[in-house]
Amino acid sequence: MSGSTFDHATEAFDFIDSLDHLDSPGKVVEAVAKTFSLFGFENFIITGLPSPRERFEQVVLLKKWPRGWFDIYAREDYVRSDPIIRLCRNTTQPFEWSEAPYDRAGEPRAAEIMERATDFRMKEGFCLPIHGINGYEACFSMSGVDLDLSSRTKPALHLMAMYAFERARELLKPSLHAGSGLLTPREREALIWAAAGKSAADTGEILGITERTVTAHIASACQKLDAVNKTQAVARALQYKLIGI
Repeated sequence: MSGSTFDHATEAFDFIDSLDHLDSPGKVVEAVAKTFSLFGFENFIITGLPSPRERFEQVVLLKKWPRGWFDIYAREDYVRSDPIIRLCRNTTQPFEWSEAPYDRAGEPRAAEIMERATDFRMKEGFCLPIHGINGYEACFSMSGVDLDLSSRTKPALHLMAMYAFERARELLKPSLHAGSGLLTPREREALIWAAAGKSAADTGEILGITERTVTAHIASACQKLDAVNKTQAVARALQYKLIGI
C-alpha cells in the first residue's frame, strides 16, 4: 500500500471511529462537512429517492446545502428530472456528476438543474447510490468547485459516505438489527481486508485461499448484512462491531 493510499485509508478509519462517538444528526453533519472539505467538498445531502407520491423534502435525512438552492430544488420538484437522481436509481456504483448522462437539447429541464446548481458553487460532484435488498433507495451526493477525485481518494470517500449514511440512519431511526446471523471468522477476515483496500485476489493470497472462496465469503457476508455490495457490507460490519479497524 502506497503512502498516499495509507493516508487516505487512515483518514477514512479515523472518520468512521469519530462518528461512533456522535450522538446527534447535527453532529454528524458537522463531522461530514469538516472531513469531506479536505477533499474539496463544500455541500452534501443524504436523502432517500422519493416515490411518485412523496415530496423531495420528505425523504431528506441530512444535508448541508445552500438554503436558496434547497428551496428552489424542492419548489420546482427538480428531483423528477435530475440526471443525478436518475442514475442513482439505475446503478449501485459511485459516480462523478459528469458521468450522469442527459440530452441538453431533448431534456432542457435536466440542463436547467445542472446549470442552476453551479450558481451555488455546485459545479462538480460525486454521488454514492445506496440500495437495500428490500427495495430501499437513497443516495449520498456531495459537491464543490475543485474536487480531489482520484483512484486513491474515491474508495475512501465511498466507505466514509456509506458509513455516514448508516450512522445517520441509525440516529434518526434506531434499529435493533445487528446483522442477520453472525459472520464466520473467514467472512470477517474477508471484510477486514476489503476495508483495507485489498482485492479478492490479494485477500486470497494473504489468507491462503482461492480468490473464488474470498468472493464467496464476501457474498455470504453481504447477504447476512442485507448489503448490496462489498463496501456497504464493510460499513455495516463496522457499525455493528462485527469487525474492527
